[in-house]
Amino acid sequence: MTLPSQKATDVTTSAFDPATATIVVVTYNRAALLARHLESVGRMDPKPGHVVVIDNASTDDTTEVVERLREQAGTEIVYRRLDENTGGAGGFSAGMQTAYELGSEWIWLMDDDVEVLPDGLARMGHWTPRFRHIQGRRYDYDGSEFYWQYRVSTALGIPIPFAPAGFDDSGYREMNSGCFEGMFIHRDLVAKLGLPDPRFFIYWDDTVYGYLASLHTPCAIVDEFVLQRTREIKQWDMGTRHLNASSDMYRYYIMRNRGIMAHYYAANGDYRPVPFAIGTAATFAKELIRLAFVERKITKKGWGNLWRGMRDGLAIARDRDYGVMPPLATAK
Repeated sequence: MTLPSQKATDVTTSAFDPATATIVVVTYNRAALLARHLESVGRMDPKPGHVVVIDNASTDDTTEVVERLREQAGTEIVYRRLDENTGGAGGFSAGMQTAYELGSEWIWLMDDDVEVLPDGLARMGHWTPRFRHIQGRRYDYDGSEFYWQYRVSTALGIPIPFAPAGFDDSGYREMNSGCFEGMFIHRDLVAKLGLPDPRFFIYWDDTVYGYLASLHTPCAIVDEFVLQRTREIKQWDMGTRHLNASSDMYRYYIMRNRGIMAHYYAANGDYRPVPFAIGTAATFAKELIRLAFVERKITKKGWGNLWRGMRDGLAIARDRDYGVMPPLATAK
């Protein structure tokens, strides 16, 4: 694959130093997948200056895998093992803090179940003169093109499923959301936003962080394939769009974390109770569809976790003392 021309993207030439970029990968009891990820870093050209591995208190051989692949990765690995499993949200918050403290100019977040394509960093760096929050594209497990819903209805607080999947000659589309599987973000923007909120544990954390970023600067998903998923996930194929299988734990947090989202929207003047409630109902309905058509089962536990999550989310939304994450005090 070749990089897009300057003429096609209208991006001005500016020096991007790969050594100033840090990959942050969060892992939990998936040492084999983490090994594939670190091996892919070893094939990158150029490579980032650091790779930060956040281990969410794994009980497998994650520590041994990191030590074994340090030299093969071809760049400095900073390994940080947390005392407890803080979920993806807590892991990415810790990882972004670590990368920021390393002095990284660019921070590239991703899960352990992806490989980085060899020229991925060069492709992302190509867009750095224009944007401070960039999302690349990825291939799915089977090599197909993965579609990510990059636009969110702020009023409803849910992704817009009919946002165009294609790209024009500009090579990008503006987004107002985020995905921690591939978010590429500049430290200056991180300083303004603060760290990702670990209280989400899982789900909606990256959506909210991307929304916050879009309030400060134009954000873009670019037509650059830079990652490939290495884990197969059961899904309902709907053509360009798809619906992945989930879990009872995810179902709880999908609903509970609507309460945290409400606080972030309110703090920025975007909370509208009635439309947001409609978005919450739509989220509930979507999870029922996921149970019925992807997992093909509607269990008492799955149904109950949705109700329990919605109940707890309402309690959080009504808690007037529930604050949002502040900007970084060490911002420079």
